[in-house]
Amino acid sequence: MSVQDQLHRYLFENVAVRGELVNVSHTWQEIIKNHDYPAPVQTLLGELLVATSLLTATLKFDGDITVQLQGDGPLSLAVINGNNRQELRGVARVKGDIPADSTLKSMVGTGYLAITISPEKGERYQGVVGLEGDTLAACLEDYFMRSEQLPTRLFIRTNEKGAAGILLQVLPAQDTQTEDFNHLATLTETVKSEELIDLPATDVLWRLYHQEEATVFDPQPVSFKCTCSRERCGEVLKTLPQHEVDEIIEEDGQVDMHCDYCGTHYVYDAVDIAAIRKGGAEGENSDSIH
Repeated sequence: MSVQDQLHRYLFENVAVRGELVNVSHTWQEIIKNHDYPAPVQTLLGELLVATSLLTATLKFDGDITVQLQGDGPLSLAVINGNNRQELRGVARVKGDIPADSTLKSMVGTGYLAITISPEKGERYQGVVGLEGDTLAACLEDYFMRSEQLPTRLFIRTNEKGAAGILLQVLPAQDTQTEDFNHLATLTETVKSEELIDLPATDVLWRLYHQEEATVFDPQPVSFKCTCSRERCGEVLKTLPQHEVDEIIEEDGQVDMHCDYCGTHYVYDAVDIAAIRKGGAEGENSDSIH
């Protein structure tokens, strides 16, 4: 994990607005390194990663958030999952050609943005909005206005070096003047990609808000973490019809379970399968057989 892969929270003293700044550059590279994604898909996953990290930072409980784009375009799915410990993973599914100059809408086509919040204790919640904005940030801002009625701005920056972003949001149940929020958003809009990605967060915040009074809290590390394991894949195998697994063993001599998120392969031979059927694996997983 890079020292830059951190999330900083901050509060303005004289305005009821909170902010978050995150750099996810190394985590982004971990997510895309085992996949041959077209460049526009890599960039979109970086943007989704920034957004999901910023959204998980809003959680007031233990749990996770999944942000996904789904549509009928050549990019059928792009999804990032993150938890309150800022452990993130993601994957995309490409089913057609994606030119280098592709936009969000040309990649996803007619589709939607879904945000699923899953607390460890309590009910799961999902919000869905259509892709009406031209950018991911615009679509997410639309989601916040529709679902939470909280003025929110997202500033996402990516380049060949990394990905980073800032979230500004009016605090709930606070009487914040629109012009005050717009003033802070105008300041934040000036941040350049190289500043946000290359500079320490404290330097970026000083450059943006040195005339404002803001309290910056201790950073939280951000990291890539996949939840797959040999045991969880084994549990998936137990749920499959035995004759299908036996046919794969007979044809290939083994079953190869591949994790879509991290690219890890878990290989099982006939002896392994027999042990699993006797009750040797536990857990859950979201992996596929190859």
